[in-house]
Amino acid sequence: LLDFVVQAAPNVLQPRTKKVKKGDEEVTLPAGEEKPFLAAVFKILTDPYVGRLAFFRVYAGKVAVGDTFHNPRVGRNERVGSLYKMMGKEQKGVDELVAGEFGAISKIEDIKIGDTLCSSEDVLVIEPPRFPEPMVSYAVIPKSRGDEEKISTALSRLAEEDPTFVAKWEHETGELVIRGNSTLHLDMMMKRLRRRFGVEIETRLPKIAYRETVTAKAEGHYKHKKQTGGRGQYGEVYLRVEPLERGKGYEFVDAVVGGAIPRQFIPSVEKGVQKAMEKGVMAGFPVQDVKVTVYDGTHHSVDSDDYSFRLAGERAFHDGMSKARPVLLEPIVDIEVVAPTKYMGDIISDLNSRRARITGTETLADQQVIRAKAPLSEVLTYSTQLRSITGGEGTYTITFSHYDIVPPNIAQQIVERTKAEKEQQK
Repeated sequence: LLDFVVQAAPNVLQPRTKKVKKGDEEVTLPAGEEKPFLAAVFKILTDPYVGRLAFFRVYAGKVAVGDTFHNPRVGRNERVGSLYKMMGKEQKGVDELVAGEFGAISKIEDIKIGDTLCSSEDVLVIEPPRFPEPMVSYAVIPKSRGDEEKISTALSRLAEEDPTFVAKWEHETGELVIRGNSTLHLDMMMKRLRRRFGVEIETRLPKIAYRETVTAKAEGHYKHKKQTGGRGQYGEVYLRVEPLERGKGYEFVDAVVGGAIPRQFIPSVEKGVQKAMEKGVMAGFPVQDVKVTVYDGTHHSVDSDDYSFRLAGERAFHDGMSKARPVLLEPIVDIEVVAPTKYMGDIISDLNSRRARITGTETLADQQVIRAKAPLSEVLTYSTQLRSITGGEGTYTITFSHYDIVPPNIAQQIVERTKAEKEQQK
């Protein structure tokens, strides 16, 4: 045990083997109080009396109240206003910290876990720790109306203190989503939210960001004509909608000849198409992987304007898409599971039940690595199931892969559920 202590926690005055960055080159981590100041931040905490505290370890040199230090991440010098040594929950103010000591600094806003603090005359960067990507997500709903801003501020503070906890507003689904390493991790963060900030929240599984696309070529048409006395509105658009290769996004082609639609109105038609693509014809999800070709139309020398052609482009796209065999797309993720070999059969069987496609397996000692592609909607609660199968011995990671077509029977259920939710919101 003592040998391990010597190896893991060497004397700060002894030469090190650890490397740090100096510009583009690697140098040995300096040791000793006589060296330029060098420290690394390992914890952030918001104290109700002192404010924001950054905890750090001094690797070399020393720092005193009134000194300045450099933060390479932001490229800025900061002045030390106060220093503390932590005594449990209490802070003891000190004038100086030297190599080997742990301490805290307050009232510096732009400082994060993993930041290097160093002398501006000798800028070194200690490689920040790598944290696991959060795998479990909940959508957050305030229990009391009017708490939205308070909850958002509190979650931001918790995210600053814990790099494995993320809180983000998802504009596409209109939800505030929190992410963590496990359901237990998120449960602890919610208790901390209630205890420290006095706010209550409810959670549910987050909505899936589905998309819509087309699988066939079709033509769309719309004529906008309105006369209300005086100058009217007029614009007519013919366009063609066809599928693009998955992941290509969107392509707009102007194939109008002979001035059927004047040049100055083509951008208005495209704006109308882009607006229509924000909400597809099946369930109102964004549209992607579509090519739109405008090939004909008519205009009026007096009544035609930007608005008329924008509206005609929007309605013509909806008309064309509804005829082009629209389908739903769902996000597919790459999932990698690592667990003891004895659980391999149960894990693969469970993944198959989640519409996953096994892409490979690998043996590492007594561990089995299983790689698969699966719909995100099927693995939102996978952490609980994997823990149940392996007794807590399995781990997994998820990364986004691509969008793919939802099977028709499942797509129908999604469309019906989405329409019902929109009706309830009215």
